[in-house]
Amino acid sequence: MFGIGFDEFLLIIIIAILFLGPDKLPEAMVKVGRFIKSVKKVMNDAKHSIESEIKIADLKEETLKYKKQLDTATNDLNVFKNVNINPAKEINDAIGTAKDTFNGDTASTPKETIHPPRETVTFKKNSLKNEEI
Repeated sequence: MFGIGFDEFLLIIIIAILFLGPDKLPEAMVKVGRFIKSVKKVMNDAKHSIESEIKIADLKEETLKYKKQLDTATNDLNVFKNVNINPAKEINDAIGTAKDTFNGDTASTPKETIHPPRETVTFKKNSLKNEEI
């Protein structure tokens, strides 16, 4: 149990019988047994709580790793995507302006139309004529 062999345990029992007497010995053994049981329970609870804390720390670390990967992917995608453009609104505005202009109704058209900023992407076109020569 606590590194005590049978000989040492027997010696402790004999000393306990001499000091406590045969009448109080069973009651003392029950109290010692309950004390050892409660100590084991406390030790097991502490062990389980430490293991759960370690598991939570591992989960937090893994979650932060995934969050960093998602942030990197999001930043990479934002380079290619213009979030400020709303195609449906632009089409509706263009149709409304075209209808007003076609009907000749200049009073209902706003004097100043505000359009969202547009980003243009240009690609260099390689000429085949230069490569063939």
